[in-house]
Amino acid sequence: MAYSMHCALPSRSYFEALETAEKRALHSFFDQHVIEDDELGFFALDEGDYNILPANLSARVVHTVHGGMLDEF
Repeated sequence: MAYSMHCALPSRSYFEALETAEKRALHSFFDQHVIEDDELGFFALDEGDYNILPANLSARVVHTVHGGMLDEF
């Protein structure tokens, strides 16, 4: 599930997307990516929504937060 936050300042948009990715990663098995977009600025994206990220999205990843839950019991 992608979360976007429209913001006039690119750096603010980046830090908001990063905060969202970090919060989601704590409760997810999947990596959370911060994606750069020309119109939206930056947004957080859950890798679990896409299995393998399509090339057009993976080329725009600027930061990845690894999922914090482990599937090892």
